[in-house]
Amino acid sequence: MNTTDAKEYLSKREIPQLFESMLTGLMYHRPEDPVLFLEGCLQKVRELGGPERVSWDTFITPERRPLPPLSVGQGRKVASRSESGPGPGIGPYRRYERLPPIQAQYSIESDSDMTETSGLIQEYDVFGPSKPRPQIIFVIGGPGSGKGTQTSKMARHYNYESISVGEILRNQLLHHAPSDRKWELIAQIIANGELAPQDTTIEELKHQFIKRQGAEGFIVDGFPREISQAFTFEEQIGSPDLVVLLACSNQQLRQRLEKRAALQGRPDDNAHAIERRLETFKQNITLIAKYYQERGLIVRIDAERDEDEIFADIRAVVLERLFPNGDTGITDRDALQPDDGEVERPEAPGEGQGLLFTEQIAVTDKLKDHKIFFVVGGPGSGKGTQCERVAAKYGYTHLSTGDLLRSEVDSGSERGKQLSAIMQKAELVPLDMVVDMLKDAMIAKADVSKGFLIDGYPREVKQGQEFEKKIGAPDLVLYIDAKEDTMVQRLLKRGETSGRADDNEATMKKRLEMYYKATEPVITFYEGRGIVWKINAEAPVDEIFTSVVTAIESLK
Repeated sequence: MNTTDAKEYLSKREIPQLFESMLTGLMYHRPEDPVLFLEGCLQKVRELGGPERVSWDTFITPERRPLPPLSVGQGRKVASRSESGPGPGIGPYRRYERLPPIQAQYSIESDSDMTETSGLIQEYDVFGPSKPRPQIIFVIGGPGSGKGTQTSKMARHYNYESISVGEILRNQLLHHAPSDRKWELIAQIIANGELAPQDTTIEELKHQFIKRQGAEGFIVDGFPREISQAFTFEEQIGSPDLVVLLACSNQQLRQRLEKRAALQGRPDDNAHAIERRLETFKQNITLIAKYYQERGLIVRIDAERDEDEIFADIRAVVLERLFPNGDTGITDRDALQPDDGEVERPEAPGEGQGLLFTEQIAVTDKLKDHKIFFVVGGPGSGKGTQCERVAAKYGYTHLSTGDLLRSEVDSGSERGKQLSAIMQKAELVPLDMVVDMLKDAMIAKADVSKGFLIDGYPREVKQGQEFEKKIGAPDLVLYIDAKEDTMVQRLLKRGETSGRADDNEATMKKRLEMYYKATEPVITFYEGRGIVWKINAEAPVDEIFTSVVTAIESLK
């Protein structure tokens, strides 16, 4: 069997999707016996009817079984197969039986693990049935991403209630940790950078909803923090109306947390806890984001900008998603006032940021059903070759930033002359030029293409952020990884016949130097979102292509 046959076999049998679902289940449950868990997964696949019936969350979605109704009375109704089942000296089963109360017990097994044996999370109606449920917006992001700031701005602007899960827990610790064993143990967990127990978090959140009955809406900061919290919330309360993800690189988050620690001295901002919190967020955000993305509820916002710019983007999204008729129902006087002199009205072309949001919505609508792949790799890594093969197989459009730039140079335009000088010096082209050319090329092909492979992009984190601001977020980042010696040899060979100005030895060394300097933060940035797929580019071309196909198929 050759590589093409193998690739077709894997794709036809839905093997990548099967492996993804089992791997997701392993990461979620973390069973003591992973082999036994996988055996159970395979048995369930057979019961479902085969791999084609499996989705990414098949092995993490909790099974929901209806509970028997509770009858009004002094105790609980005991479920039985028969009202008069036989038994030695027992006679008919009693209809009601009062059980002794279970005392809450807490134990801590390690510095970062707490088990709570007080029973299941209490299930009760949070919102009354007499009127529609208020709108609920989740604001999630890494520690230090600015969730609290944006939550406060949103609550003030829309006259909604803001709820900070982290703040609630810290207040409870402050009041109860010295005298309550449960909160004393939770304090240890949080100070170590771990998440508080799920049932505690859910119960505190539900209490806040109940205390604020009559609110028109809620902005919840820092929830959910793991996928099981999302499941429990949906099961007991319902789905949120919108999830805002504040995207920020680990480096930026770390810097902000260290600065905040110096100013505020929060117990969970110590050096050890910061690293654990960042790692915990990285482990959990992928499943959370994918869960809400499949439900069309999540929107990513670049959080490495001025807070007013971030809030302006959030407002545009909320207006589009939750208030399509333009009626936000704002009653708060402060919210009716312009922020920092900004006029709340549609802006004419050229007036400023309002036009950008309108254009972005138009671009998003045009490209909403198209997959977007960033293909990152050094010069000579072979990313162009792989893009061409993928484009032919899937009907995608291959867009090379290098080719777009060279076409502009060949056109002889004023911008082309500027670009020529920049490329001769092996310097990076201004990011706004590159994004504008990409946007125009993608829109031009939107009607005839199923997706886009952006070859050689982004070359720095800011390029990716600008792309997301003007166009949208990538679905996957393919990292074509080749050794330096391999790339040098390929470039030297290409330079013998290509005649390209940037394939001479001097510029080659400069390009590789710049590549290594710029690539690490780019990969780190997108690894934080869990969308990087590393491809070994030292293998034969066909094997590399098989790996690329596997990566792409993982999205289906």
